[in-house]
Amino acid sequence: MVERYVMSIDQGTTSTRCIVFDHAGRLVSVAQREHRQLFPRPGWVEHDAVEIWRNLQRIAPQALAQAGVGPEQIAAVGIANQRETTVMWDRHTGVPVAPAIVWQDTRTDTLVDELARRPDAHVVKQRCGLPLATYFSAPTICWMLTHIPGLRERAERGDVLFGTMESWLIWNLTGGPDGGVHVTDVTNASRTLLMNIHTLEWDDTLLEFFGVPRAMLPRIRPSVQTYGVARRVVPGVRIAAALGDQQAALFGQTCFSRGEAKCTYGTGGFLLLNTGTEPIGSTHGLLTTVGYKVDDEPAVYALEGSIAITGALVQWFRDRLGLINSAPEIETLARTVEDNGGCYIVPAFSGLFAPHWRSDARGVIVGLTSYITKGHLARAVLEATGWQTREVVDAMNADSGLTLKTLKVDGGMTADNLLMQFIADVLNVPVVRPMVAETVSLGAAYAAGLAVGYWPDLEGLRRNWHRAGQWLPDMDAGRREQEYDNWKRAVERTLDWIRPAKD
Repeated sequence: MVERYVMSIDQGTTSTRCIVFDHAGRLVSVAQREHRQLFPRPGWVEHDAVEIWRNLQRIAPQALAQAGVGPEQIAAVGIANQRETTVMWDRHTGVPVAPAIVWQDTRTDTLVDELARRPDAHVVKQRCGLPLATYFSAPTICWMLTHIPGLRERAERGDVLFGTMESWLIWNLTGGPDGGVHVTDVTNASRTLLMNIHTLEWDDTLLEFFGVPRAMLPRIRPSVQTYGVARRVVPGVRIAAALGDQQAALFGQTCFSRGEAKCTYGTGGFLLLNTGTEPIGSTHGLLTTVGYKVDDEPAVYALEGSIAITGALVQWFRDRLGLINSAPEIETLARTVEDNGGCYIVPAFSGLFAPHWRSDARGVIVGLTSYITKGHLARAVLEATGWQTREVVDAMNADSGLTLKTLKVDGGMTADNLLMQFIADVLNVPVVRPMVAETVSLGAAYAAGLAVGYWPDLEGLRRNWHRAGQWLPDMDAGRREQEYDNWKRAVERTLDWIRPAKD
C-alpha cells in the first residue's frame, strides 16, 4: 500500500514554508523561503504578493522531493497564513493592484481615529467582536479604495478581488484567472472587521460603515472543508483547510476543550483561549475571534491577546543594534547577568496591541544607569515578552471567568529555555512545549487531514500530541509582583508619544 501524507503551507510574515507530515503527525520534510520586508515610509509595512506566490511554486516541489513523494501521495493540503495582511488583485490578470499591506502597517491610524469618532462606530465591535484598529483589514481596504485611482469603481464591478493571504494562494493554486476559487475561511474572515461574529457572514452594516463593495469579497467557508482541487504546484491535490496562523496553532496544539490555551511566539506573540461555542465579548482589551469551524459543526470561539513585538525585538537587537550575531545568542548573553539590573524595554515599535490598543505608543528603555551592560539589555529584551504575556493572561482570566492552569507554547522563541522559565515564573503556571514545535503548520495539516478522512476525529489528533519540555514556576511571589509593577510603570512611559499633526 502506498504511504499517504498531508502537506501544510504556512505563509507567514517573514517566510513561506511547506511541510509534509505523516499519519503520526511527524515532520517528514520542510522547505522554506523568506520574502522581502518593504518599508517605503515610516509606519508602512508591505509585501510583494507575487513574490510570495512564486516562493510557494519553488518550495512545494522541494518539500515533496525531500520527502521522496509525488503529489499523488498527498491526501490534502492545508494552509495557515499571516492574518489581516491585505491583498487586492485583478480578477482577469491575477496581477495585484498594489503591494500587500501587512498587519503591522499603521498608515491607517488617522483613518481609524476618524472612523472611531463616527456616532455609529459602536456597531463595529458589537457585530464583529473586534475593536477599531489599524491591525485589521477593513481600514486597509478602505484606504486602498480611496488612495488608488479608479480602484473603487473596478472593485464595485467585481473586477478586483480582496483576500488575505490564504485567499490569494487558494485562488492561484486552483487556477488563478482561469477559474480560481475565491474563498476565505471563518477564522480569517473574523479578522477583517467585516464578518458578523454571530452569523459568520459578511455583515451589510459593516460593509456600509467601511465602504467596502461586497463584489470584491471571497465566500466564507468553514476552516475544515475541501475548497477545491489544485491545478498548479500540486496538481490534483485537494485544498481542504485554511486557518489564520494563530488559530492553526490552537488546532495544532489540540486545544479543543474550553479553557485550553496556547501562545505562539514568533515575530509577535499570540495567546488564544478556547471559550467554546459561544463568543465572549471582551471588556479588557482582548479580541473575540473564531477559533475554528469543522465543516457543518458549530464554530468554536476564542479570546485572543495579540502582542505586536516579541521575536521582532530580538531581531532588532541583532540587526539594528548589532549586539548579537544570531538570535539564539541572546539567551547566552542574558545569562551573563543575574537580573535585568532595573532595566525594562517596552517594544511599542508600532504602538501597543492587547490589552492596551494604543497606536500613539512608541518603544522605551527605562531604568538606564551606568551599571547597565548589554547583558542586562539582553535580559530585558527577553523579559519584555514575559511581561506582555502576563498582561494578556490577566485580561483573559478576567474576561472568561476561567483561570489559566497551563500554557502550551510554540514558535521559534520556545527554544530559549531562559525565556520559557521566565514566562512560567511571571504567570505562575506550568509552561509546556510539544514535541512538534511547528504547531502552526501542524494545525493546518491536521485540519486538512481531518477534512478528507486522513485522521478520523479530534480525539485521534489529541493522541498525536506529546510533551517535549515543561517549565514550572519558581519565582518569589513578592518579587514577581514588584517587577510587574515596574513593568506597568514602564508601559505608562510609552503612551502619548505620537500626537496628531496640526493643520
